[in-house]
Amino acid sequence: MPLWIRYAHLNEPGFGTLEGDEVRVHEGDMFAQPTGTPRTLPLNEIEILAPCVPGKMIALWNNFHALATKLEMPEPKSPLYFLKASSSFLGTGKTIARPRSYDGPVVYEGELGIVIGKACKDIAEHEAGAHIFGYSCVNDVTAAKLIGEDKTFAQWTRSKSFDGFGAFGPAIATGVNPEELSVRTVLNGAERQNYALSDMIIPPHRIVSQLSADMTLMPGDVICCGTSLGVGSMKEARNTVEVSIEGIGTLSNVFEQEAWARAKEDGRTS
Repeated sequence: MPLWIRYAHLNEPGFGTLEGDEVRVHEGDMFAQPTGTPRTLPLNEIEILAPCVPGKMIALWNNFHALATKLEMPEPKSPLYFLKASSSFLGTGKTIARPRSYDGPVVYEGELGIVIGKACKDIAEHEAGAHIFGYSCVNDVTAAKLIGEDKTFAQWTRSKSFDGFGAFGPAIATGVNPEELSVRTVLNGAERQNYALSDMIIPPHRIVSQLSADMTLMPGDVICCGTSLGVGSMKEARNTVEVSIEGIGTLSNVFEQEAWARAKEDGRTS
């Protein structure tokens, strides 16, 4: 069950598989039969990057039975989704700064991410597994007030696409069955989410199949499977958010209010 990561070593990017406290360096293309090398690097000598560079990040809304029941919403038959800007992508260990242009609540959402490994268009559900490279942890950060701020147009993309709001990692796990796993989100040391991925309304293979009917999915694209109960805002001056999935690892980021606070003092926020 390999865990794939991307890293920077001496300012040079690379990728490989985790082996204890080292990375086995690989060459070529992560998604096209990469070649392992004899070289290893200690984890304490590298910077872990986001585990791939997606062309697009597709994120689902209302995809868990428990949350749909709580919100009294009908369960969708096909994915309800939005896109997150590529400039929002962020790896583990990095800091997310509050946007200077926004003063409302900022929300964490711990999720499973599907990583596409092979281009696909109009595939059947039973074919989807051959096009999925693996799975990662996602924090689908949201500027919640913006979604409904304009009554004529729901601003999903804007609310989800600020710099750093598409955090994912630390690794991509291959050979796991996500429907046997759970997502756990911890905010400032307190557990806020712990939900089973088996509660998904539309499971991963069906998600990939149905999305491929709408658009071509490319290697490295990430699909966020939606979140469940326990979403909340990050209120402290400095907030540590950890999204953990067994077999994948823990995505850890800090959400920092300070940048916005400085801007407000300078009179640069609306």
